[in-house]
Amino acid sequence: MNLIPQRVKDGFVRAIEPMARALIRAGISPNVITTAGAFVILGSAAAFARGEIQLGGFLLLFSGVFDLLDGQVARQGRRATDFGAFYDSTLDRVGESALFGGIALYFLRGGVPPARVTLAVGLAIAALAASLLVSYTRARAEGLGYPCKVGIAARAERLLLLGLPTLLFGPGRDGWLLFAIIALLALATTVTVVQRVVHVARIAGAAAQRETLPGRPTAVRKGT
Repeated sequence: MNLIPQRVKDGFVRAIEPMARALIRAGISPNVITTAGAFVILGSAAAFARGEIQLGGFLLLFSGVFDLLDGQVARQGRRATDFGAFYDSTLDRVGESALFGGIALYFLRGGVPPARVTLAVGLAIAALAASLLVSYTRARAEGLGYPCKVGIAARAERLLLLGLPTLLFGPGRDGWLLFAIIALLALATTVTVVQRVVHVARIAGAAAQRETLPGRPTAVRKGT
């Protein structure tokens, strides 16, 4: 289950198809679009750190357009590559790290009352760690051959949950709105990690029960 219905996501994809086709005709590389999107989300992180919360929310939502475009250009233009997928995933993690780091700096610089600073920063760190784990669990599962798109807070949901309220309302009185959003993100992303672990445990267990061919190698358990 995802917070954003699939039909809504499909609607956004259809809406940007003309733009994707224009970029393909112009010969723009998907990696260029990915890089531009990374700079937009870095701008969002800087805006949050400086206390320009509504600008940060706008840039965060705008970065989602690049997230959609680079994939569409890669697929429709037949320019999808392994490096492009790796590069896109890497820059997504860079952007998320900067984003939550910028929000933590905002909390440290007086964005919330002094009594709430430690908790606010701790929640930002927890939200970042869980967000990275959400991505890692999918990547690791798919590397083992298991589809793993389940969970209530995938990347699109996280961008929307943080970007839309802050764009419309800013941080809220004494930073309460942004604080509450970060707390909710920390919870939702942690739940998503658990959902993905349970999902992989279930399908891996089912695959093991179906295994009948002797001598077939099994996945090596490796600490990371």
